[in-house]
Amino acid sequence: MTSAQAPLVVHVIYALGTGGLENGLVNIINRTPAGRYRHAIICLTEAHEFAGRITAPGVQVYELHKREGQDWGMYWRLWRLLRSLRPAVLHTRNLAALDVHVLGPLLPGVKQVHGEHGRDIYDLDGSNWKYRHLRRVMRLFVDRYIAVSCDLANWLSSSIGVKPARLQQIYNGVDHQKFTPSAGQCHEVLPEAMRPREPAVIIGTVGRLVEVKDQALILRAVKRLLEHSPDWRDRLRIVIVGDGPLRASLESTAESLGLADMLWMPGDRDDVPALLQAMDVFVLPSLGEGISNTLLEAMAAGLPVLATDVGGNPELVTDGENGRLFPVADEAAFCTALQELLDDSTLRETMGHNGLRRVRERFDWNRTVADYLRVYDELLGRIEQPGQGQPGQVAMPGADDKGV
Repeated sequence: MTSAQAPLVVHVIYALGTGGLENGLVNIINRTPAGRYRHAIICLTEAHEFAGRITAPGVQVYELHKREGQDWGMYWRLWRLLRSLRPAVLHTRNLAALDVHVLGPLLPGVKQVHGEHGRDIYDLDGSNWKYRHLRRVMRLFVDRYIAVSCDLANWLSSSIGVKPARLQQIYNGVDHQKFTPSAGQCHEVLPEAMRPREPAVIIGTVGRLVEVKDQALILRAVKRLLEHSPDWRDRLRIVIVGDGPLRASLESTAESLGLADMLWMPGDRDDVPALLQAMDVFVLPSLGEGISNTLLEAMAAGLPVLATDVGGNPELVTDGENGRLFPVADEAAFCTALQELLDDSTLRETMGHNGLRRVRERFDWNRTVADYLRVYDELLGRIEQPGQGQPGQVAMPGADDKGV
């Protein structure tokens, strides 16, 4: 089959900007074997510079410029675009794009897939009755669900009522060629004024500067730590990589806490692997997570991690083995865990090694992409029954059953 004949998968997302969901989508597109599937992306709002990371040939990115609130004209524009593209699979992601599936009856023969990559900031525990009702209604239209964590898969099954035959759990991957441990201290990537006195410890995080990531907790916890261990002021530095609406607020918080001289906020960067190699401890204080790409990348860089005990984080971090888990928004618990790692370089090394081993054994983008493409194959009947195709290729039972 030529590339022009390959089935088209149209991915519908809210926006194509910096984020874990978007990173995963780009990896799936870039790593799809030539001639297997074609891809297109429809942004309900707009695409940003992140679209430049798509390297696969022939991938079109469309922007619908959806207005705030209810934009009924957007659905008309979307339907017309889908009619012209004639996809084989329509794949939406997260709540913001879920209601697109109401167009399903107007797109005969198109298989409907929905991915859950993390809950909405206004519904971190999945209990919002309006969102839950919407999700239950959408079960009528969705052929297959993909959840990036067991936590999300269990929630879709128990709270939303998605049948197991229509639910697939697929972890994100990590690029082991790109993210590797450092051979030694790599502080050269830091501004000269930010290089601390040796023996130094750099703690850092990578992510959008938005409320759900709660980077302010890092600053408050470091302030608490310095109150009883002031000697760390000359040897500890904080790196917060990323950009977003809370940047000014974080800078103001650092200033008010007297930490401005210890903090570097370089914004969005293309050299995240090098920045991770400059760190000694990776922290993820999120209020909610699906499966964090940056957490996987930090583990691949051989870093011990401190992460909130929420969402998919416990599926990546075993407390005491490759890092520490702490309760959401618990400044004191985070400070205690951080102090433990700062004071024990051997513990940091051991936890980093354990995390590296785990991520190398279980998380790889090529495996993730193969699992996604297998879902498309099953829905389109491209995997034959035993005895008709290649050994080990079995169609999933109940794939077309939309029963609720």
